[in-house]
Amino acid sequence: MDNLRIIEVKRSVFEENDKDAERLRKELKERGIFLLNLMSSPGSGKTTTLIKTINLLKDKLNIAVMEADIDSDTDAKKILEGTGVQTIQIHTGGMCHLDADMTRQGIRSLDLEKVDLVILENVGNLVCPAEFDTGASKNCMILSVPEGDDKPLKYPLMFSICDLVLINKTDVAPYFDFDFDKCEQYIKMRNKNAKILSICAKTGEGIDEFAMWLKEQVDIQKGGK
Repeated sequence: MDNLRIIEVKRSVFEENDKDAERLRKELKERGIFLLNLMSSPGSGKTTTLIKTINLLKDKLNIAVMEADIDSDTDAKKILEGTGVQTIQIHTGGMCHLDADMTRQGIRSLDLEKVDLVILENVGNLVCPAEFDTGASKNCMILSVPEGDDKPLKYPLMFSICDLVLINKTDVAPYFDFDFDKCEQYIKMRNKNAKILSICAKTGEGIDEFAMWLKEQVDIQKGGK
């Protein structure tokens, strides 16, 4: 029994992915391309938020979108029809997340000529996508009001890796027992540096502020070429 070998497969997978993600992040920075990894639970309003945001930015930035799903191209069609920007669908083959290699494959499928901003709409899931670094410049997640203000307590890793948290569907807050102050407190417990914005993709509330944040991040990335 003393000769039994134990192989830490999961750790090895994460370590290799982290190295690959750093390489991808460096490659994108050298080209002045900003990659946003957008995550959330299913039904939080990612696609609607993106359509509103892209339409505010597409005259200022060249934008491409990568839609990731286990199956279906429903959201990719919505983005293309709603914005007209370059959009591709990535099927994960049953996996509930994207890793750096899958992200790179998607990026290689885009026409990157003059692209400033690539948005990856990750698979709807608060667990797996948080574990795998995609090589993104920044991570963003959407928490919708109906999910509850205690989500940061239940999914600590997701909130700990996000640079920006969007609290969506503020228009239905009166119908849910959602405490914005408590939610912000819980988020800061997980990540004191996270920026928090309240938005409503349906009405457009706060979308301009999100768009402004994205534009600033793209300008910073281009300035660091």
